[in-house]
Amino acid sequence: MAQYPSNAPMLEPPPGPAGWLPVWIKAVSQPNEQTYISITEHPGATTRTALIWVFIAGTISGLVQAISQAIMVATGGVPQIPIPGLEEYMPQATGGDAESIGVSLVIGLCLSPLAGLISVLGFSLFTAVIQWIAKLFGGVGTFEKLAYALAAITVPVTLVSSVFALLNAIPFIGICTGIISMFIGLYALVLEILAVKAVNRFGLGAAVGSVLIPVFVLVAVCVCVVIASMAALAPVIGNVFEQSLPGLTP
Repeated sequence: MAQYPSNAPMLEPPPGPAGWLPVWIKAVSQPNEQTYISITEHPGATTRTALIWVFIAGTISGLVQAISQAIMVATGGVPQIPIPGLEEYMPQATGGDAESIGVSLVIGLCLSPLAGLISVLGFSLFTAVIQWIAKLFGGVGTFEKLAYALAAITVPVTLVSSVFALLNAIPFIGICTGIISMFIGLYALVLEILAVKAVNRFGLGAAVGSVLIPVFVLVAVCVCVVIASMAALAPVIGNVFEQSLPGLTP
C-alpha cells in the first residue's frame, strides 16, 4: 500500500537542558514581549529546566572565581583595605607559593557546587518575590513561566560576566571589562522587565515596579546592614587610627 506524507505539523523538540543555546540566544538577542511569550508557552518551559540552568551557571561562576583567586595568590595579589593600619592583619601572599595556590584552588573547586546551590536559592526567592508583586499589580503569570524566562536571560549573562571576571585582574583590561559588564547588567535588567511584562500580560509600569521594588528593598536592607556594621566597628576603627596616627591624638 502506498504511503502518503502526513499533513500534520511538525512539533519542535522541548527546549530542555539539552536545547539551551537556541533559547538563550533568542532571549537575549530578540528584546521584545513576543519573544518571552513564545519561549514560555512551549511545553518544555519548566521550573526544573530553569533551576538546572541556574545551578550550572552558578557552579561555573564559582569555578571561575576559584581560578581567579588562585591567579591572585600566584601573582602575590592581596585585597586592598581602605582603612589605614589594617593591612598588618591581612594574610600576605607570596607569588609562586605552590602550596598556597593549590589550597586556594582546591577550596574554590570544592565550594563551586555550593555556589550553584546558593544561586538556585537566590534566583528562586527573587523570582517568587517578583511574581508575588506582579500578582499585586494584576499580573496573570505563574512562577514557572517567569522562572524560565528569567533564567533564559540571567544564565547567559552570568556566564559572560564570569568570563570577564578572569580579565579583571589585568589593570587596563579590567577597567574596560568592568564598563562592559555594567552595560550588560543594564541590558539584562531591561530584558527582565520585558519578560515580566510578557509573562504577566500587564503594562510596562507594573513590570518596572515588579522588578525594581525588590531591588530597592534589597539595597535599603544592605545599606542598613552596612551602617549598623560600621557603627558596631566604630570603636575598633578608632583604636586603629589612634595606633596609626599617635601624633594626632591628644
